[in-house]
Amino acid sequence: MRAAELDLDLDVFAGPFDLLMAVVLREEIPLSEVSLGDIVVAYLEHLEATGELDLDSATEFLVLIASLLELKSRLLLPTEDEEQIELGPEEAADELLARMLEYRRYREAAAHLSGLFADGRRYLYRAAPLPPALRRASLEAASHVYDPTRLGEALGDLLRVPPEPDTSHIRPTVSLERRLEVLRELLTRRGRFDFDEVFADEDRLTQAVTLFALLEMHKRGEATWTQKDLFGPIEVEVQ
Repeated sequence: MRAAELDLDLDVFAGPFDLLMAVVLREEIPLSEVSLGDIVVAYLEHLEATGELDLDSATEFLVLIASLLELKSRLLLPTEDEEQIELGPEEAADELLARMLEYRRYREAAAHLSGLFADGRRYLYRAAPLPPALRRASLEAASHVYDPTRLGEALGDLLRVPPEPDTSHIRPTVSLERRLEVLRELLTRRGRFDFDEVFADEDRLTQAVTLFALLEMHKRGEATWTQKDLFGPIEVEVQ
């Protein structure tokens, strides 16, 4: 039997539980006059008489009683302004419906997890005995499984230091800040230098980053350069 179908015989009401909730929400019977303890006792007596416990029905009953207890406590306990909270029938019905929907979501989630657990129990690991070669036997009946020479060679390979990995394919990292330091040091020491003469032996990535560093110094007013001919030498000097 569902919790809503529980027959009640209270001081202010006699009938099924769902009818009691309907008349309470329509304010035909004040919730403050309903003894929720008597409802719990009646439900426990019903469980004792039937000797059966349906977890879904019991959970539904607990959710309904908890919601009614909270609504009744709001009606009985004063607020900070010494005023009682008044809930209209529509607000109380909406709040109770929200609680029931939340309970339904958790119940469906529990059913889904239970189904996954039951589905996983179908897969069992096969228990097989040890092969004859690995079973316990006397030393006289035992035979060599591994060649000692091959085992020693395998251990020797593990102890050998591997060769250095080839990193020639990895492009070097060139820092813009580092190239700025190099340019500032050259200008401080020389005051003027030929870009191609100083950086001709560098790789193209380093040369490109150095040009970016030179542009950054020109933007900051630290250095300038001149190039008299097209593709000619670049003379860098302090600005």
